[in-house]
Amino acid sequence: MTGLSNAEFIERHAAPGRVGLCGGSDTINKLIRKAQAPLTADGHRSLWSHAFVFSERRSDGHWWVIESDLDVRFKQVRLGVQENRASRYFDAEAFPNLAILDFHLDAQQARQVQVAALDLLSGLSSYSLRELAGTLLAMHSTRLRGRDNLLAQEGALYCSALVQHCYAAAGLEFLPGVHGKNVAPHDIDASPLPHASHRLIRDLGISKVRRGIARLI
Repeated sequence: MTGLSNAEFIERHAAPGRVGLCGGSDTINKLIRKAQAPLTADGHRSLWSHAFVFSERRSDGHWWVIESDLDVRFKQVRLGVQENRASRYFDAEAFPNLAILDFHLDAQQARQVQVAALDLLSGLSSYSLRELAGTLLAMHSTRLRGRDNLLAQEGALYCSALVQHCYAAAGLEFLPGVHGKNVAPHDIDASPLPHASHRLIRDLGISKVRRGIARLI
């Protein structure tokens, strides 16, 4: 999908319980995208670095999302499950890639996902860099992906593990056989579960050399 701003894209496709994915352009996001290369079809970096759940449109007119993230701002650090306006993803330069995934939830399932997300929010679950590291290690081994995260922490979740936790409350697993705390953002996009994938892609993550080859072909 092209020709839309990030704000227009989110406004068009957001709905309660849907999954949001983004591919950020800063160094940390690029490293996370590159680390998921073992999961991609071409062995190149993933389009995605972060995942979140759409909550609802509030009385302020904004869509809100629930996510587990490391948010560092001037004199303020938030580490863990948090609720934010979806407008934080309006900056196309910072977030060149966006996706909204519709897993065709019925009203009850959407509510179950929302309630699970709010439970995590109220419980102040923390962001787990350790678990993220454990997931990155497991990407190179099918056997490890099916086991508990090697670096799991109680009461902690990273972004895509939070999304899987919420969807498990509605009886859905993105990748059967892969432990919930080993699920990466790319796994959600590649899930065999029936879903509609709405994408706004500006950064394919292809090197300049490969772009030149693609043009020749």
